[in-house]
Amino acid sequence: MNKPTHILVIRLSAMGDVAMTVPVIRVLAQSYPELKITVLSRPFFKPLFEGIPNLDFLEADVYGKHKRFGLIKLAKEAKAVGIDGVADLHNVIRSKIIANYLNFKGLNTATIDKGRAEKKALVASEGKNNSQLKTTHQRYAAVFEKLGFPIDLKNFSAPPRKRLTPKLNGLLGIEPKKILGIAPYAAYTSKMYPLPLMAEVIRLLDTTNNYRIFLFGGGKKEIEVLKKLESPFANVTSVAGKLTFDEELALISNLDLMLSMDSGNGHLAAMFGVKVLTLWGVTHPYAGFVPFNQPENNQLLSDSEKYPLIPTSIYGNKYPNGYDEVMKTIAPETVVLKIKEIVLKQVIK
Repeated sequence: MNKPTHILVIRLSAMGDVAMTVPVIRVLAQSYPELKITVLSRPFFKPLFEGIPNLDFLEADVYGKHKRFGLIKLAKEAKAVGIDGVADLHNVIRSKIIANYLNFKGLNTATIDKGRAEKKALVASEGKNNSQLKTTHQRYAAVFEKLGFPIDLKNFSAPPRKRLTPKLNGLLGIEPKKILGIAPYAAYTSKMYPLPLMAEVIRLLDTTNNYRIFLFGGGKKEIEVLKKLESPFANVTSVAGKLTFDEELALISNLDLMLSMDSGNGHLAAMFGVKVLTLWGVTHPYAGFVPFNQPENNQLLSDSEKYPLIPTSIYGNKYPNGYDEVMKTIAPETVVLKIKEIVLKQVIK
């Protein structure tokens, strides 16, 4: 088949996984400026792709007009914009229906290999054979290579920081402090640093008076908890429930560092080239979900000697009795020292 000139990139969910596509697509667009790209995803994720050259966004309403047989309608909408190639970065039933229909219509298609067998083996080894698997970013890049567009992820250039609105400038204040983001939540509690320990991390950072700290989260319960978490501290503000998604992205792009779990906020920060410190519970960096371009030193792991079966699952949804508390083995002082180390390196540069 001829090399495509206009690629449809499919990644419908979840937020962290969609965010992980962004630096890869940015490298693709920079490496092949003549290539037209249309991203197919949920409307909420559209702001993630702003500023990438030669890129359009096609909204997928998978719970509305594009539900079930509506996926064929969606595939037809994609074909109508002139695509001649398909990169399925999701490899689930919905994306397969779209990709298969377009393949039947003669379009060149390529689908991600998620490495399910390798990931299953990583967990099955019960900590005895931990070795680095391909990263999700590398797996995304491999799909584009199948379509005739090899890319080198080392060529990533971070986008400029987003412009801060008067509202965000008001939150930041005028004092010259390092700006930290902290995202304490994750999809599963086994991936969450215990909130009392996180409160101690925040206390230790706040007492230095060197940092302006913002807490990120969503949902009614998280908003309430983070509001209580901020209240004792002078330099801490919870932005949960207070910002639009665009405003949140603008703030994240201006951070000096994001402290995150194995979860979406770390990936949002990394796509802007922001340094990310990730705390790991029953999951493990070797499964391939480290935020983009973040070194091994920026990954703080739970004690594998005390909890030798880590990783107990790829996504954190499965773990043996007693493993729900693995993250207690990461001391707040260790987290604070690592934050200071990362921030200091940036100052020296």
